[in-house]
Amino acid sequence: MQSLWMLVASFLFSIMGVCVKLASADYSTAEIVAYRGAIGMLMIIALIRWQGGTLLTRMPYHHLLRGGVGVISLWMWFYAISKLPLAMAVTLNYMSPIWIAGILLGGAWLKTRRMLAWQPLAAIGMGFVGVIMLLRPSIHADQVIGGLVALGSGMLAAWAYMQVRQMGLLGEPEYRVVFYFSMTCAIAGVLGTLFGRAVDNTTQHVSWHSLDVRGLTLLLAIGLTAAAAQMAMTRAYRLGNPLLTANLQYVGIVFSSMWDVLIWHDSLHWLSWLGIAVILCSGLLATFYNTRTNKQALPSDAISSE
Repeated sequence: MQSLWMLVASFLFSIMGVCVKLASADYSTAEIVAYRGAIGMLMIIALIRWQGGTLLTRMPYHHLLRGGVGVISLWMWFYAISKLPLAMAVTLNYMSPIWIAGILLGGAWLKTRRMLAWQPLAAIGMGFVGVIMLLRPSIHADQVIGGLVALGSGMLAAWAYMQVRQMGLLGEPEYRVVFYFSMTCAIAGVLGTLFGRAVDNTTQHVSWHSLDVRGLTLLLAIGLTAAAAQMAMTRAYRLGNPLLTANLQYVGIVFSSMWDVLIWHDSLHWLSWLGIAVILCSGLLATFYNTRTNKQALPSDAISSE
């Protein structure tokens, strides 16, 4: 089943999160974004030379919009990972299915002005109750901004995922989507690093930190796992069942929690674990009701084409 590619993506994204958290001790978020993008571009170019393909696209506007939204979301997520326990940052970012349901419900209400069904609204509300449960017992004062940034990254990721699915349904192959997003990351990361130097033009601010063996290994791992995970995720959304694909991404929370315990020996409060479970359940419910609503709204031939 093509949706199972999301399991591969979730595992690779969890490894990427570990490497981002470790690398953030020595490199700025802008540097990590730049290296992630540059390595991803090289990986896709090598793949094209090996398997064939072309980077010519009929969707430059789609790539520009997807890249802009995606790189802001990624930047915010990397920042949140550096400030929060990995499982917490990942869980807040994985609120994206709940945000998707909220965006689509809001759009439906603006279009019809009719009373909305209570079930998806309850699922969305349940997700935010889970956020309160996750953050309240364990977040420190210096982590509040990181938590809000992680929530914002999930909202922007929701928009990016909707764009990825639309491009896939229009026939854009996953390697091309990944390449242009990686290129956007590389450009944004370089500009962000140079801008940081221009704003803080002091001897303490270094535009680019030197690469040692540890740093190079972490940055290579970030770029390779991110590009491979994004290809797997794009393939899952393009070819798989959208409901199953969206739900399988939550396995990433399990992977990230495992790394938290094994590497940093982090132990969340029991109420935080309950909050994670509530967010997971609300995401499953929101995705279910969203998919059912879409199927009812689409003609049968459009449903079968997905």
